[in-house]
Amino acid sequence: MSDIETPIHEALSADELEARLRAIGEQRYHHRHPFQLMLQNGELNRRQVQAWALNRYYYQSMIPLKDASLIARLDDPALRRAWRARLVDHDGEAEGEGGIARWLKLTDGLGLDREMVVSTRRILPATRFAVEAYLHFVRERSVLEAIASSLTELFSPLVIGQRVSGMLEHYDFVSAETLAYFEPRLTQAPRDAEMALDYVKLHARRPDQQQAVLDALIFKCQVLWTQLDALHHAYVAPGHVPPGAWDGEAQTEAL
Repeated sequence: MSDIETPIHEALSADELEARLRAIGEQRYHHRHPFQLMLQNGELNRRQVQAWALNRYYYQSMIPLKDASLIARLDDPALRRAWRARLVDHDGEAEGEGGIARWLKLTDGLGLDREMVVSTRRILPATRFAVEAYLHFVRERSVLEAIASSLTELFSPLVIGQRVSGMLEHYDFVSAETLAYFEPRLTQAPRDAEMALDYVKLHARRPDQQQAVLDALIFKCQVLWTQLDALHHAYVAPGHVPPGAWDGEAQTEAL
């Protein structure tokens, strides 16, 4: 049994807790998923990349709702102000700004109809279930668990760098402008992760709290992994696209 599978019976030091959290990321973050590796290694076709961008939009669009629901539960004004930066990062200060707008430039650049993307009607069922499970987790679990679930951002800069460089190298249908969403995340994600990690290390002191923190990060890794599982099953192998999900046909059909 690995350390991350061993239940906590005696309180860990803050540094030991951080080490456990980082071990979870190394073993369970989606940088190891076959679909992610295919994406960055140029092994997907245009339709498969489109399917990834379309489904990932739903996850991106729900992040501000997740963060707003958490902010509403925070008693500390300083923490609310700090967490509010995440809303601005994704929603922007005005129309056409922020991470969601940049993601739509990605789907536009890949040739997807914007109305179809924004409607989310053609995403995979598993995408919807996984993302909404994450939203409910943050709304319903303790603040400590909700904050801990965001710690996948500790590991995202590595994946972003590999994804962007690999896609630019291998796909002639993307450009640096198309992938503009990712550059700000290289600074935003470490900033957010450091704040969340500091909070968790300070407030998770009892064994039960520390176990809850570890379980929250494992859950979030499962949310991300499940989304890629669904993409791989539908668009790579065995290639079973569920009824109603996008299959590369005329973009506005059945909206």
